[in-house]
Amino acid sequence: MKQQKYFITGISTEVGKTVASAIITEALQADYWKPIQSGDLDYSDTHKVQKLISNTKTVFHPNSYALQTPMSPHAAAEIDGVIIEIDNIKEPVTENHLVIEGAGGLLVPLNDKNTLLDAIKPDYKVIVVSRHYLGSINHTLLTVNLLKEKGFDVSLIFSGNEHKTTEDIIKKMTGAPVIGRIEEEPYFDKNVIKEYADKFKENL
Repeated sequence: MKQQKYFITGISTEVGKTVASAIITEALQADYWKPIQSGDLDYSDTHKVQKLISNTKTVFHPNSYALQTPMSPHAAAEIDGVIIEIDNIKEPVTENHLVIEGAGGLLVPLNDKNTLLDAIKPDYKVIVVSRHYLGSINHTLLTVNLLKEKGFDVSLIFSGNEHKTTEDIIKKMTGAPVIGRIEEEPYFDKNVIKEYADKFKENL
């Protein structure tokens, strides 16, 4: 299998991107990279994924920007007295597959000009994590349609309890393939992540 790069984004914040990133990282024994971390630096998303995977092949690459405050990157950067430059978000060099975890949603501002979307390279496959809440259909369609308009290869992961009417209309209206569902588990540990990784692998 030739090297693949997967960019994991969500339709909003707190929809399950980090768990999805851990599953894809484990499934492919890929490297992991979170370009921009805002807040929780002592227990960052990189730390969380490190704790959830079992393979020994994954390399964890450092953030391009590690910001102190859990806010939108542009605002967190302002508090830290830095300006996020899109050219400083340099993809790590690796021969391995690479999983890249975004921050918040697609149009999260990085500075006065750029959003997270500008950090997604043309060769990245984009996985959109969608979780049901009032308004999530709109957020999912907006996200997937914008990515498709830009020419990206887009697929979906549903997170949380099944909500059939929501998911059916999303599948019909986007036509995006679904990699799988991450259920509302009581907890996530290495074993749970490994089970999902084995299930999702064939759809990657």
